[in-house]
Amino acid sequence: MIPNLQIWMFSRSINNLPIPLKRNTKSRAFKKQVFETQKKIVRSSLFLIAIILIFIFIFGDHGLFQLYTLKKEKKEIQKKIELFRKERELLIEEKNRLENDLKYIEKLAREKYRMAKPGEKVFKVIDENKQNYLEQ
Repeated sequence: MIPNLQIWMFSRSINNLPIPLKRNTKSRAFKKQVFETQKKIVRSSLFLIAIILIFIFIFGDHGLFQLYTLKKEKKEIQKKIELFRKERELLIEEKNRLENDLKYIEKLAREKYRMAKPGEKVFKVIDENKQNYLEQ
């Protein structure tokens, strides 16, 4: 038992002595380099994700570009709707005139369909410019 006691006393005395710690500068530098590399990877991946999100925000199915084209198309359709409404109003007015105004009906029959009252003669006037154009 005495040898064990000596080992125990020796180990105890070693533990009490201040041991100069050797700083492992290589491992700290390596850890710092790994940390910096990880930092760069995280930054670059966040930057890449941000770029992708911006691209999707602008050019995606519901992005700004699509919104712009839809607004432009909406304006064009609204203009067409307005034109169709005006045309519809004119047609309704024309219909009312055809149903109620006999003078308007007579005017259309004479101008458009070259009709005449009994006893009237219809003369056809040929424009010289049109005749020259047909001869060429």
